[in-house]
Amino acid sequence: MRGKRAHVVHLITRLDLGGAQQNTLYCARHHDRDRFDVSVWAGPGGRLDGEALAIPDADVRLLPWLRHPVAPAHDAAAVLRLAAMLADVDLLHTHSSKAGILGRAAARLARVPAVVHTVHGWSFNATQGATTRAAYVALERLAAEGTDRLVCVSEADRAMGLALGIGDASRYRVFRSGIDASLYARDERARERVRRELALDDRTIVVGSVGNLKPQKAPLDFVEAARHAHAEDPRLRFVYAGDGELRVEVEAAIAAASLTGVVRLLGWRDDIPALLAACDLFLLTSRFEGLPRAALQAIAASVPVVATDTGGIAEIVVSGESGVLVPVGDAEAAARAVLRLASDPLGRARLAAEARRRLNGTFDIGRMLRDLEEEYDRVLHATASSHLGGTHTSH
Repeated sequence: MRGKRAHVVHLITRLDLGGAQQNTLYCARHHDRDRFDVSVWAGPGGRLDGEALAIPDADVRLLPWLRHPVAPAHDAAAVLRLAAMLADVDLLHTHSSKAGILGRAAARLARVPAVVHTVHGWSFNATQGATTRAAYVALERLAAEGTDRLVCVSEADRAMGLALGIGDASRYRVFRSGIDASLYARDERARERVRRELALDDRTIVVGSVGNLKPQKAPLDFVEAARHAHAEDPRLRFVYAGDGELRVEVEAAIAAASLTGVVRLLGWRDDIPALLAACDLFLLTSRFEGLPRAALQAIAASVPVVATDTGGIAEIVVSGESGVLVPVGDAEAAARAVLRLASDPLGRARLAAEARRRLNGTFDIGRMLRDLEEEYDRVLHATASSHLGGTHTSH
């Protein structure tokens, strides 16, 4: 360690705009500097690169050779480069699938004393072919052997990892992905401003969503749900804040369904609390999830949530009590839920109030950080004790 402070490195594949990246940067910004020297290493090209570089007392490096696509020869070279960089690091904390696999391999080569990996959703999922999924499961099992703590953001991810033989139960901790709920307190002036900007009158029922336009979030399912729902209730309008690889396909689907002006892609926005204030419903159509930060934000903004029942979503939303859950990939069921709530303002208010009540500090980002730092201390103490005792653990 550097004197009394531990050198902690957060490694993430790329700083795109998403829950994993935002929570990682929150930790890097707010870690106790009396206890930790903080570094953030990531591949370049993410929307949050500038935010990371603006952290005044963190060592932030954008590594051009840390790339998202799988390329075995290139990835092997990246492991060796990372191992060289990790020589004086006390604790490596990896985030996201690619950085998690490469970073933990490099940590073993460099004999980093303590290794933590956060599962923001596993690298494998039900949309993959059997061979691909099996390969990722095997990689996660191997990587877990070099990991002191596997931090999951949901109980669902912990259960899945244990069921598939990824590490043993003693390595797992569940620390909920958090937000600062006070940032999303409903603001009627913001609601009026955004609705004016989007030319939405008071009679319009606005259904919003926030996320990357990528297969995980299933934005094409969002469009299909909008098609079914709008055919029954023309008051409905749908807005989606985000961007990504599926944008062209989503735009084509909107046009093909004659929903131009009904479904609007807003691109990335920096005023998510205001946008949520303008919404009457929040619709999340993900095919797989860890613990979706956007759903927590909607709940904090008192917007009732309709979401697919996958990953840790059921740990946020109890269907019929604090929101509505629908089967994954069932756009018609999502549309029916939207239609039912669109015609029931009292029901919307009841679900939103109950969901907001259940946040109750459980998903507080400050609590997440405290839990994480306490776990760092435990892991660092354990590894230091093992070295003083004359033994060396290989995580």
